[in-house]
Amino acid sequence: MASGKTLLITGASSGFGRALAQEALAAGHRVVGTVRSEAACAELEALAPGSAFGRLLDVTEFDRIDGVVADIEASVGAVDVLVNNAGYGHEGVMEEAPLAEMRRQFDVNVFGAVAMMKAVLPYMRKRRRGRILNITSMGGFITMPGIAYYCGSKFALEGISEALGQEVRPFGIAVTAVAPGSFRTDWAGRSMARTPRSIADYDAVFDPVRKARQEKSGKQLGDPVKAARAMLAVIAGGEPPAHLLLGSDALGLVRAKLSALSEEIAAWEAVTLSTDG
Repeated sequence: MASGKTLLITGASSGFGRALAQEALAAGHRVVGTVRSEAACAELEALAPGSAFGRLLDVTEFDRIDGVVADIEASVGAVDVLVNNAGYGHEGVMEEAPLAEMRRQFDVNVFGAVAMMKAVLPYMRKRRRGRILNITSMGGFITMPGIAYYCGSKFALEGISEALGQEVRPFGIAVTAVAPGSFRTDWAGRSMARTPRSIADYDAVFDPVRKARQEKSGKQLGDPVKAARAMLAVIAGGEPPAHLLLGSDALGLVRAKLSALSEEIAAWEAVTLSTDG
């Protein structure tokens, strides 16, 4: 256990969070997981009594986060790794989806993650070491109709991760944005918030996307356990990447996006350069 690290994982009761907690414990690390019910807390701690610790916290309880992290530092030990995993998907055509749903999406996926980072950074900075993994999505690079708020939140977290990484590198702290493709988690199932449809004009562009997602739910190519092992490899590595894609679908789609973007930049280069001077 001397070589084991202490991981603080948000949203540790399901999906990537649960898989990472289990794999980290099996590898000899200690895990503190934030969960949103007493039952989930007990279930997490039962995985490895004495090495698994649950903490009741919704990441949108911003005024509680500093206190929870201070308690973990005092009672469990130094947080070596923060994994911002808590998040959910919002599905809805932008014109139909109320602003309140966008606020909720950003509160959880962006503000909650940033609040957690701000809470652990003073400790990591003082120790001159630390790792932060932010679970983003291939939706932080590519987009598709019907998930504008979700993609917006993940684009935001990708940018914040990259900028923060440059700020804290001198202190021995590394930040990695981990962007999974489609995995067998609850993202497209019970974790998905859906805005009711109301404008028929969008049926043709949106309905096939929703149908394909529902048909694929539970049968996605990605294995959350293998994702967890990839994350542990990043944590153990000497020079972690600023961005890490997980899954062949993410790789193919992001490469295609970057290629199309490069072509578009080239096509409009004359207009781009026309504004100098």
